[in-house]
Amino acid sequence: MIRLLKHHEIDRHRWDECIRQSFNGIIYAYSWYLDIVCPMWEALADADYKVVMPLPAGRKFGIDYLYPPFFVQQLGVFSVSRLTDADVQRYLDAVPKRYRYWELNLNTFNKLDTARWHSVPNLTHELDLIEPYEKLAAAYSENTRRNIKKAAAAGFKATADVPREVIISLFREGRGRTIEKLSEPHYDLLRSLLRTIDGRGKLHVRAVTDANGEVMAGAFFVDSNGKVIFLFSGTAAGARNTGALAFLVDAFIRENAQKNLVLDFEGSNDVNLARFYKSFGAKECIYLQVRKNELPWPFKLFKK
Repeated sequence: MIRLLKHHEIDRHRWDECIRQSFNGIIYAYSWYLDIVCPMWEALADADYKVVMPLPAGRKFGIDYLYPPFFVQQLGVFSVSRLTDADVQRYLDAVPKRYRYWELNLNTFNKLDTARWHSVPNLTHELDLIEPYEKLAAAYSENTRRNIKKAAAAGFKATADVPREVIISLFREGRGRTIEKLSEPHYDLLRSLLRTIDGRGKLHVRAVTDANGEVMAGAFFVDSNGKVIFLFSGTAAGARNTGALAFLVDAFIRENAQKNLVLDFEGSNDVNLARFYKSFGAKECIYLQVRKNELPWPFKLFKK
């Protein structure tokens, strides 16, 4: 039997054990992660916490809705044993009717009848790191190998000794300027999230400096359930053509080659980013976003 659990009713220990043991568990679904990015989240779960589904809930103008929180790529249904399409369908059917609007991201292991549900496919890219570095590097594109060599020839160095705020600033001063929906509260949310992840020993901070010691690119990688997720990155102005980010990713791959890990690049539907991730030999993986709009008029018109 599927139960609806209000936020205060969720047994955090049992929940996190389910995500830890799930064959499709991922960092975004842990209770402590959800508490930061979506304080109002609720959940569906079976009696034994062997199958669970977080509901990233919000409320505006008296209307309850489900949405993809910032810094959360995938959620959906998680299970400690085999998960069928019918299981996913049952959990979606069990979502309370009071949620009138959905933009609900599932995970790459959740399949469903797309004729029944309005869904939009999204891309992530994954690279298995189990092979020796030489074999992994052989799958790089010619352009990526050239960029790595260019950065090395310019005296670039990989380092883990850089403050988190430096990387956030690189992003804000670069790509962040073009993303209108990112504001100071979102960066505060990221800072809080990184502090918590670091406190749990799951954060890897990596950067690249030039010959003068200036940080040219930086990134945050997060450990989770046999994966390491490329959560966030920033590149210095003017560093786009230096190969700095390619150099950084290559250094991380070299560091973690021959480990039983999958590097999840966490996206992207953006053609240029997707090309960059694929240039390291990463494979496309699809996860669905389920959409539903049962908003009352006139709200429905605005969200069409």
